Amino acid sequence: MRRTAATPLLSACALVLLAGCGGTEEQPAASAEADTTALAGSATADDDGLEVALVDPEGTEVGTVTLAEADGGTEVTVEVDGLPPGFHAFHVHAIGACEPDSASPTDPAMTGDFLSAGGHLGAGEADHGEHQGDLPSLFVAASGTGSLTAVTDALTLSDLTDEDGSAVMVHADRDNYANIPDRYAAGGPDEMTRNTGDAGGRIACGLIEG
Repeated sequence: MRRTAATPLLSACALVLLAGCGGTEEQPAASAEADTTALAGSATADDDGLEVALVDPEGTEVGTVTLAEADGGTEVTVEVDGLPPGFHAFHVHAIGACEPDSASPTDPAMTGDFLSAGGHLGAGEADHGEHQGDLPSLFVAASGTGSLTAVTDALTLSDLTDEDGSAVMVHADRDNYANIPDRYAAGGPDEMTRNTGDAGGRIACGLIEG
């Protein structure tokens, strides 16, 4: 397995970026009904870890994520093709479900693609930027291709494959890691920024079953 030298990211990640990523989060949709048909973005396991297929809301495979044990934590490797250019937030979400046009588990009035995956792994224990599931951003070139390699000590393969599984997620926008200086917002980041880093909609999801 490839090993990379680690540098601190946020409070819980050691990372090596081959290319980066970015974020804003979903807004409530008024009338869409949840589609309970899970997409094919599921994981396969072997002695080297997990390989997860990333799919878009139409079910088209747009990349893979590999998660494996590494010195210092869990190595996450992302390869994508066919995504919009720019920085995209990349996170691990708490529930193993990748359903298009689905309802948020905590707010059924909020619907959108892959909302069935819930919030970030570790959300509720800290503000965004320090969640278990917070990872470096993914940069996608003009060609639609992008890659990322990071090592995090914030989560293990066991965390990813617990009873309700988990999901790897690419967001529409870049991630600000809730870094809004007081000179721009006297009261500091608002609740959405503290929860999500303003990462926007969810454009690709990979299912990790428990």
